[in-house]
Amino acid sequence: MKAVVSKLICVALIGPIVCFTAISDARPQSDGTVELNEIASTFAMELIKQGDVIADGKGAWTEHRPSAGQENEFIRAYGFASYAKWHLGIDRRFSETSKRRYKFPYGDFKNVHRCGLLAAKARARQYGYMNIKDAAAELVHAVKTTPKE
Repeated sequence: MKAVVSKLICVALIGPIVCFTAISDARPQSDGTVELNEIASTFAMELIKQGDVIADGKGAWTEHRPSAGQENEFIRAYGFASYAKWHLGIDRRFSETSKRRYKFPYGDFKNVHRCGLLAAKARARQYGYMNIKDAAAELVHAVKTTPKE
């Protein structure tokens, strides 16, 4: 009987430890597949400095984000290298000629959108891509501090 009680106590003590460990590992983590697109970050900063920016409000990205058709038309006209410049993340698991490769869009192919940067920053933080989150935060700060003409 003592052996059964000892095993039950052991199981009772191990159970919460396993649960707490599982909960602590449930936080968002980057799997390392999406990297910061340095070219896009630099390109966005240049656009902001030139005044090619729309300082729209948080949450407006769903309305301002280019549609799939607009993306396809842009790719047909300018190619994937230009398309990549409008995305802060690159997923190297996919081909350079696949839209799936490019993550965290921030503009409409003419202007940087503050709401797009905020959406990219929030999603990057959610999924643990801290370098992309930091780049988006820096760009948001640049939008705020760039003098308006």
